[in-house]
Amino acid sequence: MGIGAPKDLTECARFFLEPQTPRQRIYEALRAYFVEQRRPGEVARAFGYSEGAFRVMCHHFRREAAPAFFAERPRGPQQQPKKSAVTAVIVALRKQNHSVYEISEALAEQGRRLSPTAVREVLRAEGFAALPRRLDEERPQRPRPTVEPVADVREFALAPQRFTTPCGGLFLFVPELVRLELAGLAGAAGLPGSQMIPAEHALRAALALKLWSSERKSHLMALVADPGLALFAGLNAFPKKSYLSEYAARIDHPMTVALVADWQQRVAGQQLFRGQSFNLDFHSVPYYGEHPVVERHDVSARGRRQKSVLVFLAQDADGHAFCYANADLRKGEEADEVFRFVAFWERLRGEKPRQLVFDGTLTTLSNLGRLDREGIRFLTLRRRSPKLLQEVFSLPRSAWRTVELDVPTRAYRTPRVYEQKITVAGCRLRQLYIQDLGHDQPTILLTNEPTASAKHLLTRYAQRMLIENALSDAVRFFHLDALSSAVGLKVDFDMALLVVASGLYRLLARRMRGYAEAQARQLFRDLIQMPAEVTIDPPQVTVRFHRRAHLPIIIASGLLDKPVPVPWWNHATLRLTT
Repeated sequence: MGIGAPKDLTECARFFLEPQTPRQRIYEALRAYFVEQRRPGEVARAFGYSEGAFRVMCHHFRREAAPAFFAERPRGPQQQPKKSAVTAVIVALRKQNHSVYEISEALAEQGRRLSPTAVREVLRAEGFAALPRRLDEERPQRPRPTVEPVADVREFALAPQRFTTPCGGLFLFVPELVRLELAGLAGAAGLPGSQMIPAEHALRAALALKLWSSERKSHLMALVADPGLALFAGLNAFPKKSYLSEYAARIDHPMTVALVADWQQRVAGQQLFRGQSFNLDFHSVPYYGEHPVVERHDVSARGRRQKSVLVFLAQDADGHAFCYANADLRKGEEADEVFRFVAFWERLRGEKPRQLVFDGTLTTLSNLGRLDREGIRFLTLRRRSPKLLQEVFSLPRSAWRTVELDVPTRAYRTPRVYEQKITVAGCRLRQLYIQDLGHDQPTILLTNEPTASAKHLLTRYAQRMLIENALSDAVRFFHLDALSSAVGLKVDFDMALLVVASGLYRLLARRMRGYAEAQARQLFRDLIQMPAEVTIDPPQVTVRFHRRAHLPIIIASGLLDKPVPVPWWNHATLRLTT
């Protein structure tokens, strides 16, 4: 019988006659039928099967190429050396009431790294149950999160103190916020508020994150303990991410429209939106969840359709600032959004936009006819259909004329142009074919401008690239693609904040010598992302900027050493200095 005590012959025979495992029972039954030639009914009764089930078993056996009845010894190592080497240590630490995370850290300190999951597997194999939740005083002494104060305007007080803040550059926006009376913006838009955090303070807190280029609300937790950020908002402490997420969910689309409209009224005298010409475009904010509300749209940056929130943006061509945004769009509403913008501008300024410049995918040809009938000038890029391309390539060379563009920095300054009159949706329009602009395919422009020269139209459409540059800058700096929620409502509020923040950056850029045309990210990098020392000596708050390369630009702006009474600081004065 080999090693060990010998077995009785009867016990050995019982191993074959009374199989214990299902696979062995199948094997013995099939052997009795095929080898011993016993009847199917007899075999079925002997091994506990019904006769029908046994016949099915025989049918499967005949057609199975290599049935597995005998267990093979598994290949490879049958143990885990890293776990085995520290099992005794893990058990000893668990008996001292340590959690799997504490055990994992203790092993790492000994140079024997093992993940918390692996520690949990060892403890489960050794028969240990999970630890019950412990009180803080029962846990080992280790660094723990600090308990920060709750934001409450009633606790705000300008007590004498001095501190250093990494967000010192944000105070450069305070004089503009005071001059434009931004405190009343929240009330005019009907934004929600509470006794602890009134509407204007909540708006300033959300706007501070947009001005500081905070990508997601969760990222503010790295700055939530900064007293400078709380001082900017006029609170004793900066609101946490949970409050800001909940606050955005309480804002509906009419509030964001009112917010943008009131903002435009406040900057009406600043020549920020001259209203002569507008660049229009769509942008898809990608979403990577499974929320049923979010629809699929084209995401050009990724060259595919995916779940995203569609945003309509309008930019003033002269001021280079966003003047309108709407993320409250659903499929089938895209083509008519241009008329919502027209109605918004007419209601706000008492006149319709004079000129709109946009891509051919923004609206339909029938809507182009409607724009023409309403007396709105437009310039759009038409889609290149095979029929149009065939017509372009069939034109003789003598039909083209060459124009020279007054754009010294452009590489292709002498394109060839062919112009013709066409009828679209019952309206007579001008259609321009352009070649030699540096593209493989010809460019096709469609406009209802009656007298503008081809040279002027080409130059103007080239300026439309500014909105693409502005969109690209906003995507990178204002983080349009960092979707804070599956609900489009929150994205709509983010877009309204984008309009206000981009306008504030443009107003600040005008003050800074050499930065009038700079993008927001360059302003932030050179001038805003600057630490400062804040001294509160009521009734004055002094913000002293640290020395750095671009500080002379701020000195030359005229913002320094001019006390500004700040209403949300109980009219204490702000003094910027070096």
